[in-house]
Amino acid sequence: MKIYQESFVKMQKIVSDYTAKTTDLKVEQRVAEIIANVRKNGDEALQKYEEQFDQVKLKNFAVSKREMEQALNEISPELKKALLLAKKNIISYHKRELEYGFIDTDVPGITRGQKVTPLQRVGLYIPGGTAAYPSTILMSALPAKIAGVSQIVMVTPAQKEGIAAPVLAAAQLAGVDKIYQIGGAQAIAALAYGTQSIKAVNKIVGPGNIYVATAKKQVFGQVAIDMVAGPSEIGILADSSAQPAQIAADLLSQAEHDKRARAILVTDELEFAQKVSQEVDKQVEQLPRRAIAETAIAERSFIAVMNSISDMFALMNTVAPEHLEVQLKDPMQYLSLIRNAGSVFLGKYASEPLGDYVAGPNHVLPTGGTAKFSSPLGVYDFVKKTSFIQFSQDALAQDLDAITTLARAEGLEAHARAVEARFKD
Repeated sequence: MKIYQESFVKMQKIVSDYTAKTTDLKVEQRVAEIIANVRKNGDEALQKYEEQFDQVKLKNFAVSKREMEQALNEISPELKKALLLAKKNIISYHKRELEYGFIDTDVPGITRGQKVTPLQRVGLYIPGGTAAYPSTILMSALPAKIAGVSQIVMVTPAQKEGIAAPVLAAAQLAGVDKIYQIGGAQAIAALAYGTQSIKAVNKIVGPGNIYVATAKKQVFGQVAIDMVAGPSEIGILADSSAQPAQIAADLLSQAEHDKRARAILVTDELEFAQKVSQEVDKQVEQLPRRAIAETAIAERSFIAVMNSISDMFALMNTVAPEHLEVQLKDPMQYLSLIRNAGSVFLGKYASEPLGDYVAGPNHVLPTGGTAKFSSPLGVYDFVKKTSFIQFSQDALAQDLDAITTLARAEGLEAHARAVEARFKD
């Protein structure tokens, strides 16, 4: 791995160069064409794209409930047990995120409040390319269930041998109502606008490749989205009290996701940085997804050696990683120094894959520096809020002059008269 030993100011510039966002105009244009075609031709366009991109001819996109139930019986007892553990922990964590409305009657004659309503229909995008992600189904669907969403629809790219049993089994365990075998930008278009066989949804959540992310960005406004997710990332803050072999393994756990994934170590000791770099080179050779991980390490990853612990945290806050491990002595003492991270892993036993699978907090997280202003997927993503107001005549009379004064100051005479009309009689 590249090792930088630079000033904090120069490292900020290096981080900025690594995270700079570029728009691929060809992808933008291609996605816009796909969305327009699906809007115009519906199922016919979906069939064409599935044959073109996934090499699968489909007459019916839907997966039957019977297939989902059967898949749950087909998977190994060990996998079923693991999925059930993950489900239990995801529910126990996310149920704490439930939000409730309120009614304020503190002022006589005035009632104000907020009503929390679950979304009616939500679409989950589950990748199906170089890897299948049953864990992402649990992470996406279970918070929606807890929120009270009426119908959860899942889309995932068609496969020649059919959707993998673990994917269908996870969907059954998570309470997914319908599954459609479509992927890519065309799936996002179908969820956003609807086709002859697929009803439009209110919100689309879930990760995907650059075409999926671009499509989500382009349909935003027609529907809500969770985030425009980029490649996976891990940031690690560590010193020589950590084990280089363990740090290297954690860096590679994200590098194997995607050639564009980022793995970043920030430390205060050059010798430790060199040991980790050597371990990464050694371990990557043994990975089944070696080619992917090697590219991510060579092109998108680095180690930064800083002068102090405070500089280490300041730089990582600039990175704003999707996953952040703190492998320092007594890591909890540093929690207040972390401003920007999707999910934080404290101590040597909180390796990032723990969060991917069974810890409970969501693994659908902000990437590409968006942790500076975004949050992990949660129950709050599947509800909307509505305010309500009720005034008595006396209460309105007390505020009449303030309302009409403000309305006329803004040049909105009809606003003022609408309130005055309540007192004409």
